[in-house]
Amino acid sequence: MSVHATTRKRVTLPSLVEKKDAGEPIVMVTAYDHPGAQIVEAAGVDVVLVGDSGAMTVLGYDSTVPVTVDEMLMLTRAVRRGLTTPLLVGDLPFGSYEASDSLAIATAQRFIKEAGCDLVKIERGGTSVDRARALVGAGIPVVGHVGLTPQTATALGGYRAQGRTADAARAVIDDALALQDAGCSMLVIEAVPSEVTAALKPLMRIPVIGIGAGADADGQVLVFHDLLGLYDGGAAKFVKRYADLRADAVAGVAAYAEDVRSGAYPAAEHSYSMAASEAVELREMLVTQV
Repeated sequence: MSVHATTRKRVTLPSLVEKKDAGEPIVMVTAYDHPGAQIVEAAGVDVVLVGDSGAMTVLGYDSTVPVTVDEMLMLTRAVRRGLTTPLLVGDLPFGSYEASDSLAIATAQRFIKEAGCDLVKIERGGTSVDRARALVGAGIPVVGHVGLTPQTATALGGYRAQGRTADAARAVIDDALALQDAGCSMLVIEAVPSEVTAALKPLMRIPVIGIGAGADADGQVLVFHDLLGLYDGGAAKFVKRYADLRADAVAGVAAYAEDVRSGAYPAAEHSYSMAASEAVELREMLVTQV
Protein backbone atom coordinates (compact mmCIF):
# COMPACT_ATOMS: atom_id res chain seq x y z
CA MET A 1 0.00 0.00 0.00
CA SER A 2 1.27 3.47 -0.83
CA VAL A 3 1.91 5.92 2.00
CA HIS A 4 -0.49 8.23 0.16
CA ALA A 5 -3.37 5.85 0.89
CA THR A 6 -3.26 6.61 4.62
CA THR A 7 -2.14 10.25 4.65
CA ARG A 8 -4.04 12.01 1.86
CA LYS A 9 -7.43 13.67 2.13
CA ARG A 10 -9.96 13.51 -0.67
CA VAL A 11 -9.20 16.12 -3.33
CA THR A 12 -11.85 18.80 -3.93
CA LEU A 13 -12.19 21.71 -6.32
CA PRO A 14 -11.49 24.22 -3.50
CA SER A 15 -8.35 22.29 -2.55
CA LEU A 16 -7.12 22.51 -6.16
CA VAL A 17 -7.64 26.27 -6.13
CA GLU A 18 -5.67 26.38 -2.88
CA LYS A 19 -2.85 24.49 -4.59
CA LYS A 20 -2.94 26.95 -7.48
CA ASP A 21 -2.85 29.96 -5.17
CA ALA A 22 0.01 28.44 -3.16
CA GLY A 23 2.00 27.61 -6.28
CA GLU A 24 1.84 23.89 -5.52
CA PRO A 25 1.75 21.89 -8.79
CA ILE A 26 -1.34 19.79 -9.49
CA VAL A 27 -0.85 16.23 -10.74
CA MET A 28 -3.35 14.87 -13.26
CA VAL A 29 -3.08 11.58 -15.16
CA THR A 30 -5.41 9.55 -17.34
CA ALA A 31 -6.76 6.10 -16.46
CA TYR A 32 -9.14 3.82 -18.35
CA ASP A 33 -9.75 0.73 -16.21
CA HIS A 34 -9.91 -0.51 -12.63
CA PRO A 35 -6.28 -1.68 -12.30
CA GLY A 36 -5.05 1.60 -13.76
CA ALA A 37 -7.22 3.52 -11.32
CA GLN A 38 -5.81 1.57 -8.40
CA ILE A 39 -2.27 2.35 -9.56
CA VAL A 40 -2.79 6.11 -9.87
CA GLU A 41 -4.70 6.14 -6.57
CA ALA A 42 -1.75 4.47 -4.82
CA ALA A 43 0.66 6.88 -6.53
CA GLY A 44 -1.13 9.84 -4.95
CA VAL A 45 -2.25 11.89 -7.96
CA ASP A 46 -4.72 14.75 -7.54
CA VAL A 47 -6.98 14.38 -10.58
CA VAL A 48 -7.77 11.43 -12.85
CA LEU A 49 -9.08 12.00 -16.36
CA VAL A 50 -10.85 9.24 -18.22
CA GLY A 51 -9.87 10.75 -21.53
CA ASP A 52 -11.25 9.91 -24.93
CA SER A 53 -7.61 9.02 -25.64
CA GLY A 54 -8.78 5.65 -24.33
CA ALA A 55 -10.26 5.20 -27.80
CA MET A 56 -6.71 4.73 -29.06
CA THR A 57 -4.83 3.42 -26.03
CA VAL A 58 -7.25 0.69 -24.93
CA LEU A 59 -9.98 0.30 -27.56
CA GLY A 60 -7.82 0.22 -30.67
CA TYR A 61 -9.37 3.05 -32.69
CA ASP A 62 -7.09 5.15 -34.88
CA SER A 63 -8.32 8.43 -33.37
CA THR A 64 -10.50 9.68 -30.54
CA VAL A 65 -13.44 10.44 -32.83
CA PRO A 66 -15.16 7.02 -33.11
CA VAL A 67 -15.50 6.28 -29.39
CA THR A 68 -19.12 6.27 -28.17
CA VAL A 69 -20.76 7.56 -25.02
CA ASP A 70 -21.51 4.01 -23.87
CA GLU A 71 -17.88 2.98 -24.36
CA MET A 72 -16.65 5.99 -22.42
CA LEU A 73 -19.14 5.31 -19.64
CA MET A 74 -17.95 1.71 -19.37
CA LEU A 75 -14.34 2.85 -18.99
CA THR A 76 -15.27 5.62 -16.55
CA ARG A 77 -17.31 3.34 -14.29
CA ALA A 78 -14.37 0.96 -14.06
CA VAL A 79 -12.05 3.80 -13.05
CA ARG A 80 -14.54 5.14 -10.51
CA ARG A 81 -14.53 1.78 -8.72
CA GLY A 82 -10.77 2.04 -8.26
CA LEU A 83 -10.59 5.59 -6.88
CA THR A 84 -11.06 7.10 -3.45
CA THR A 85 -8.96 10.25 -3.19
CA PRO A 86 -8.54 12.00 -6.58
CA LEU A 87 -11.13 14.00 -8.43
CA LEU A 88 -12.56 12.11 -11.41
CA VAL A 89 -13.06 13.87 -14.75
CA GLY A 90 -14.98 12.24 -17.59
CA ASP A 91 -14.30 13.23 -21.20
CA LEU A 92 -17.45 13.82 -23.25
CA PRO A 93 -16.74 12.17 -26.62
CA PHE A 94 -17.05 13.78 -30.02
CA GLY A 95 -20.65 14.22 -31.12
CA SER A 96 -22.12 13.91 -27.63
CA TYR A 97 -22.43 17.60 -26.70
CA GLU A 98 -21.77 19.95 -29.62
CA ALA A 99 -25.22 20.10 -31.24
CA SER A 100 -27.18 21.73 -28.42
CA ASP A 101 -27.24 22.65 -24.76
CA SER A 102 -29.87 20.00 -24.08
CA LEU A 103 -27.71 17.28 -25.66
CA ALA A 104 -24.68 18.41 -23.67
CA ILE A 105 -26.62 18.39 -20.40
CA ALA A 106 -28.17 14.98 -21.06
CA THR A 107 -24.78 13.44 -21.87
CA ALA A 108 -23.04 15.06 -18.92
CA GLN A 109 -25.76 13.93 -16.54
CA ARG A 110 -25.08 10.33 -17.55
CA PHE A 111 -21.40 10.74 -16.68
CA ILE A 112 -22.29 12.19 -13.28
CA LYS A 113 -25.13 9.79 -12.41
CA GLU A 114 -24.01 6.55 -14.06
CA ALA A 115 -20.23 6.82 -13.77
CA GLY A 116 -19.74 8.93 -10.65
CA CYS A 117 -17.72 11.71 -12.29
CA ASP A 118 -16.92 14.84 -10.31
CA LEU A 119 -16.52 16.91 -13.48
CA VAL A 120 -16.89 16.52 -17.23
CA LYS A 121 -14.51 17.82 -19.92
CA ILE A 122 -15.38 19.38 -23.26
CA GLU A 123 -13.12 20.69 -26.02
CA ARG A 124 -12.65 24.00 -27.86
CA GLY A 125 -13.93 27.51 -27.46
CA GLY A 126 -16.59 28.88 -29.80
CA THR A 127 -19.91 27.10 -29.38
CA SER A 128 -18.38 24.96 -26.63
CA VAL A 129 -18.38 28.08 -24.48
CA ASP A 130 -22.17 28.08 -24.72
CA ARG A 131 -22.23 24.37 -23.88
CA ALA A 132 -20.00 25.00 -20.86
CA ARG A 133 -22.27 27.77 -19.62
CA ALA A 134 -25.32 25.54 -19.97
CA LEU A 135 -23.63 22.66 -18.13
CA VAL A 136 -22.55 24.91 -15.27
CA GLY A 137 -26.08 26.32 -15.14
CA ALA A 138 -27.36 22.77 -14.76
CA GLY A 139 -25.08 22.23 -11.77
CA ILE A 140 -22.40 20.21 -13.59
CA PRO A 141 -18.75 21.20 -13.01
CA VAL A 142 -16.83 21.54 -16.28
CA VAL A 143 -13.22 21.31 -17.43
CA GLY A 144 -12.48 23.24 -20.61
CA HIS A 145 -9.81 22.25 -23.16
CA VAL A 146 -8.01 24.62 -25.53
CA GLY A 147 -4.98 24.57 -27.81
CA LEU A 148 -4.71 21.26 -29.61
CA THR A 149 -8.14 19.69 -29.32
CA PRO A 150 -7.90 16.09 -30.57
CA GLN A 151 -11.59 15.76 -31.41
CA THR A 152 -11.18 18.46 -34.07
CA ALA A 153 -7.53 17.84 -34.93
CA THR A 154 -8.31 17.49 -38.65
CA ALA A 155 -9.64 21.04 -38.76
CA LEU A 156 -6.52 22.21 -36.94
CA GLY A 157 -4.19 20.62 -39.48
CA GLY A 158 -3.55 17.41 -37.57
CA TYR A 159 -1.92 16.64 -34.24
CA ARG A 160 0.36 19.68 -34.18
CA ALA A 161 1.19 22.51 -31.83
CA GLN A 162 -1.22 25.45 -31.78
CA GLY A 163 -0.77 29.13 -30.99
CA ARG A 164 2.65 29.53 -32.62
CA THR A 165 1.93 33.02 -33.96
CA ALA A 166 0.81 36.00 -31.89
CA ASP A 167 -2.64 36.00 -33.50
CA ALA A 168 -3.10 32.25 -33.02
CA ALA A 169 -1.89 32.48 -29.44
CA ARG A 170 -4.34 35.29 -28.73
CA ALA A 171 -7.15 33.12 -30.09
CA VAL A 172 -6.19 30.29 -27.69
CA ILE A 173 -6.09 32.74 -24.77
CA ASP A 174 -9.44 34.26 -25.76
CA ASP A 175 -10.99 30.76 -25.80
CA ALA A 176 -9.53 30.05 -22.35
CA LEU A 177 -10.88 33.28 -20.90
CA ALA A 178 -14.30 32.69 -22.44
CA LEU A 179 -14.46 29.21 -20.89
CA GLN A 180 -13.45 30.65 -17.52
CA ASP A 181 -16.14 33.32 -17.81
CA ALA A 182 -18.66 30.61 -18.69
CA GLY A 183 -18.01 29.05 -15.28
CA CYS A 184 -15.49 26.26 -15.97
CA SER A 185 -13.76 24.96 -12.85
CA MET A 186 -10.53 23.94 -14.56
CA LEU A 187 -8.81 24.24 -17.93
CA VAL A 188 -6.58 21.88 -19.93
CA ILE A 189 -4.25 23.56 -22.40
CA GLU A 190 -2.54 21.25 -24.88
CA ALA A 191 0.41 21.54 -27.27
CA VAL A 192 1.07 25.27 -27.24
CA PRO A 193 4.34 27.19 -26.85
CA SER A 194 5.33 27.73 -23.23
CA GLU A 195 5.12 31.48 -23.82
CA VAL A 196 1.37 31.15 -24.40
CA THR A 197 0.85 29.40 -21.07
CA ALA A 198 3.01 31.97 -19.29
CA ALA A 199 0.92 34.79 -20.76
CA LEU A 200 -2.35 33.05 -19.92
CA LYS A 201 -1.68 31.99 -16.35
CA PRO A 202 -1.94 35.44 -14.68
CA LEU A 203 -5.33 35.91 -16.32
CA MET A 204 -6.85 32.71 -14.94
CA ARG A 205 -8.60 32.28 -11.60
CA ILE A 206 -9.11 28.57 -12.18
CA PRO A 207 -6.38 25.88 -12.29
CA VAL A 208 -4.70 25.50 -15.68
CA ILE A 209 -3.41 22.00 -16.42
CA GLY A 210 -0.84 21.72 -19.18
CA ILE A 211 0.00 18.90 -21.57
CA GLY A 212 2.81 19.92 -23.84
CA ALA A 213 2.28 23.52 -22.70
CA GLY A 214 5.42 24.22 -20.69
CA ALA A 215 6.19 24.53 -17.00
CA ASP A 216 4.10 27.61 -16.23
CA ALA A 217 0.78 25.75 -15.95
CA ASP A 218 -0.66 25.10 -12.49
CA GLY A 219 -0.33 21.37 -13.10
CA GLN A 220 0.47 18.73 -15.68
CA VAL A 221 -1.38 15.79 -17.25
CA LEU A 222 -0.01 12.85 -19.21
CA VAL A 223 -1.62 9.76 -20.68
CA PHE A 224 -1.12 6.69 -18.47
CA HIS A 225 -0.09 4.47 -21.37
CA ASP A 226 2.37 7.05 -22.69
CA LEU A 227 4.23 7.75 -19.47
CA LEU A 228 4.50 4.03 -18.66
CA GLY A 229 5.52 3.00 -22.19
CA LEU A 230 2.46 0.79 -22.71
CA TYR A 231 1.13 2.36 -25.91
CA ASP A 232 2.68 1.10 -29.14
CA GLY A 233 1.76 4.20 -31.15
CA GLY A 234 3.94 7.23 -31.69
CA ALA A 235 4.52 9.55 -28.75
CA ALA A 236 4.23 13.33 -28.90
CA LYS A 237 7.27 15.53 -28.23
CA PHE A 238 6.01 16.41 -24.77
CA VAL A 239 5.74 12.81 -23.54
CA LYS A 240 8.32 11.70 -20.99
CA ARG A 241 8.48 7.94 -20.46
CA TYR A 242 8.90 6.93 -16.82
CA ALA A 243 8.85 3.18 -17.48
CA ASP A 244 8.91 0.70 -20.38
CA LEU A 245 6.18 -1.66 -19.27
CA ARG A 246 5.27 -2.83 -22.76
CA ALA A 247 8.71 -4.34 -23.27
CA ASP A 248 8.52 -6.00 -19.85
CA ALA A 249 5.04 -7.34 -20.63
CA VAL A 250 6.08 -8.76 -24.00
CA ALA A 251 9.11 -10.42 -22.39
CA GLY A 252 6.96 -11.88 -19.62
CA VAL A 253 4.34 -13.34 -21.97
CA ALA A 254 7.05 -14.71 -24.28
CA ALA A 255 8.71 -16.45 -21.32
CA TYR A 256 5.36 -17.96 -20.33
CA ALA A 257 4.76 -19.18 -23.88
CA GLU A 258 8.19 -20.81 -23.97
CA ASP A 259 7.56 -22.57 -20.64
CA VAL A 260 4.22 -23.93 -21.85
CA ARG A 261 5.71 -25.20 -25.09
CA SER A 262 8.67 -26.81 -23.32
CA GLY A 263 6.56 -28.37 -20.59
CA ALA A 264 8.26 -26.33 -17.85
CA TYR A 265 4.91 -24.83 -16.85
CA PRO A 266 2.94 -25.86 -14.94
CA ALA A 267 5.34 -27.51 -12.51
CA ALA A 268 4.30 -29.44 -9.40
CA GLU A 269 4.23 -26.27 -7.29
CA HIS A 270 1.64 -24.78 -9.63
CA SER A 271 -0.70 -27.77 -9.46
CA TYR A 272 -3.32 -29.01 -6.97
CA SER A 273 -3.30 -32.58 -5.63
CA MET A 274 -5.60 -34.96 -3.81
CA ALA A 275 -4.95 -37.59 -1.16
CA ALA A 276 -3.46 -40.77 -2.60
CA SER A 277 -6.37 -42.82 -1.28
CA GLU A 278 -8.84 -40.51 -3.02
CA ALA A 279 -6.92 -40.80 -6.27
CA VAL A 280 -7.03 -44.62 -6.01
CA GLU A 281 -10.76 -44.52 -5.32
CA LEU A 282 -11.33 -42.23 -8.31
CA ARG A 283 -9.45 -44.58 -10.64
CA GLU A 284 -11.46 -47.54 -9.33
CA MET A 285 -14.69 -45.63 -9.98
CA LEU A 286 -13.66 -44.95 -13.55
CA VAL A 287 -12.62 -48.57 -14.13
CA THR A 288 -15.96 -49.79 -12.80
CA GLN A 289 -17.78 -47.31 -15.00
CA VAL A 290 -15.97 -48.48 -18.11
